[in-house]
Amino acid sequence: MLPVVEMSAGSLGHGLGIGTGMLYGMQLDGRGGRVVVLMSDGECNEGSVWEAAAFACAHKQDRLVAIVDNNNMQAVGRTDALMGHTEFADKFTAFGWAVRIVDGNDVDAVLATLEATPFEPGRPSAIVAKTIGGAGVSFMENDTAWHYNLLSADDLKRALDEIGELPLIRVPQ
Repeated sequence: MLPVVEMSAGSLGHGLGIGTGMLYGMQLDGRGGRVVVLMSDGECNEGSVWEAAAFACAHKQDRLVAIVDNNNMQAVGRTDALMGHTEFADKFTAFGWAVRIVDGNDVDAVLATLEATPFEPGRPSAIVAKTIGGAGVSFMENDTAWHYNLLSADDLKRALDEIGELPLIRVPQ
């Protein structure tokens, strides 16, 4: 068995279903390990997310962790305006999950919360990571346009300067 399998499912809500299926197969084979699914709040508009959430609870998948990036943004507007003002913690709780809310812009807090999983035996764990899109960058912070815009080289330099970081790769001039 591979120690880590990474995959990208995009924003169509397939990630949680794939994760629950992977863990179900691991359970049937008697294998250990856990599955962590990173998803967006906009992705939670898809019905398949909630079908998978119900499946995970029904099969007591306490080795499943869903981390929801709850920045209240998606490509066409604010998530709560488009899908109602129900808290994601309430939604996951209603589906039988154990839930924690964390400051998603605090990486140490996210890691500590992840290390505390499973939150309850026999129940999948959901981490609702409350984030601010573009946090720390004045011209991007909490601006839905930057949810999908591309950075120019000048924008990238300005953003990195504002957060005091160097680029991971060489930026063409």
